[in-house]
Amino acid sequence: MTISEYLKQNTAEYHDAAEKLFNSEKIFNKTFTLEDYKKIINTNYLMLLHSEDKIFEKLSERFSEKFQLNDRKKLPLIEEDLKSLSLKSTAASRELEFTSEKQALGAMYVIEGSTLGGNVIAKQLSKTEGFDEVTFNFFGCYQENTGAMWKNFKEVLDAEVPEEQYAEVLSGAKKLYTFLLNVS
Repeated sequence: MTISEYLKQNTAEYHDAAEKLFNSEKIFNKTFTLEDYKKIINTNYLMLLHSEDKIFEKLSERFSEKFQLNDRKKLPLIEEDLKSLSLKSTAASRELEFTSEKQALGAMYVIEGSTLGGNVIAKQLSKTEGFDEVTFNFFGCYQENTGAMWKNFKEVLDAEVPEEQYAEVLSGAKKLYTFLLNVS
């Protein structure tokens, strides 16, 4: 089993809890409101504010290059969304730390995975009444390259993480999911 399969399997309950927290089913039956959207953006903003730099700092030069980290920065994009929605930037009520590169990789898995879902959300909401003026900077961050960016991320992860490090990578993913689910 690859690390990406292992992470998908072992974070499924967290993923489901996040979908529930954000009322994701309303996105597809077109009852999702602008207030729902503001909540999802604000929570993801807090997650990125408290994790993105910490994750990137923990990753070695090797990972920076292989992941093209500069192309993966999402905090400036979600800050644009905050502005366009007239939301104030705030700090989270809890701290978040990653103690190793492996934990940072696990956390990055959560963020990169959210861009896949985000792409679907942006497409769906752009067809929903009340979202005509919304700019999907964060959810549309990779545009038509979303699939390729995810594939690249998974391939590097699967090639670079040996089985004996799976548990530590998973602990980083769980740490970020736990933060996301409790920060709002």
